[in-house]
Amino acid sequence: MTMIGISEKAQGSHPTLVAWLAGAGIETALIDPAASAGRDSQRILHVTEVALARQHDILIDFADGAPVLRRAKVGRPSTVVFGFEDMAFGHALIAELIRPRAMPACGEPESARFLGIAARVARSDATVLLLGETGTGKEGVARFIHAASPRADKPFVAVNCAALPETMLEAMLFGHQKGAFTGASGSGEGLFRAAEGGTLMLDEITELPLALQAKLLRALQEREVLPIGATAPIAIDVRIIAAGNRDIAAEVEAGRFRADLYWRLNVMPMMLKPLGQRRQDIRAISAALLLRHTPDQEELAWPTANALDRLMTHGWPGNVRELENVLQRAMLMRDGDRIEAADLMIDAAPAAPAFRMTAVETVAAPAIVADNGPIRLADARRMSQARAIEEALAATGGHRLRAAQRLGISERTLRYRMADMRAVA
Repeated sequence: MTMIGISEKAQGSHPTLVAWLAGAGIETALIDPAASAGRDSQRILHVTEVALARQHDILIDFADGAPVLRRAKVGRPSTVVFGFEDMAFGHALIAELIRPRAMPACGEPESARFLGIAARVARSDATVLLLGETGTGKEGVARFIHAASPRADKPFVAVNCAALPETMLEAMLFGHQKGAFTGASGSGEGLFRAAEGGTLMLDEITELPLALQAKLLRALQEREVLPIGATAPIAIDVRIIAAGNRDIAAEVEAGRFRADLYWRLNVMPMMLKPLGQRRQDIRAISAALLLRHTPDQEELAWPTANALDRLMTHGWPGNVRELENVLQRAMLMRDGDRIEAADLMIDAAPAAPAFRMTAVETVAAPAIVADNGPIRLADARRMSQARAIEEALAATGGHRLRAAQRLGISERTLRYRMADMRAVA
């Protein structure tokens, strides 16, 4: 838990602020603003205590009318003033102004407990397996674990295994010697060695080909890598955080993921819930995103109470990425100083079920009109897959990533299936 000092006068101006901060993982302690404080400590003071404030403190007050955020400048602390109507967003905004940079935004007490567990896990070198839908913030949690670990001053390297061509994956991960293959004009150290002493995050781990899974298993077991073209292995000191948006146990059962690698990675599994199931996180993340996307010289566009209600009642099938898109559009398209509910262009697509990991093959086959000839099982299966893909693309307006999420597969797998459909056609 992060500890922040708050003056009695500041607490009195917003009596419910301390409870919100506690639920967001930020503990407070009453302090005397006139007393000496640590050089790097941050405090929440009342606006009338400005003479005692330092640049990285926050001044707050309660006042009806248009809410105000004045960001810190040289010699001047941040100031946040709002009334009852804007209290929900105002509390979240204060929390995100004082939250440590490496700590993900959260407002749900359950999410704060999750981050507390992540901080405890960070103190060890245990391999972590982060599971959850695409866009739930797995990389943010991985960065938080790295920042809270003894390896924080060493590199953090993240790689999306689905984003790299299979022909390059081995060289990208383990490195290569000069001349090891066509085009290798020089040697490459690979991502394992680039993360030496630090943390390597392997996202979309289920997209690794089986042959590379065996080499990854050896690297984890022996703590060494063998670059392509090399004759001697190289010792490594790297902490691994793996992540996936599919049920890896089901992938093992289907023969697409090695059981021995699964158990090697599954030391500390941690599941991230979809954003639609973390209502208080929505306003915390909204505050963090609006702060991130508002230039320092511009006024922050506060969402109205109605706009915030609409954000918190949407299902967010695209999770944080969808929320970020909606807020950025609202910032660009709004007519007034604030973000109104009407400014939120939210897709009408239904919310995806929580962390569905059903493969395309398990989608129930639609009724097939039989002719007089026999239908082979392989043909029926292909027709079922094609129909499921077509329906998912139609439901998402042709958005391949969301269609893949509805089907419980990766976007790359969806591209392969669509290519197969075109080839057959």
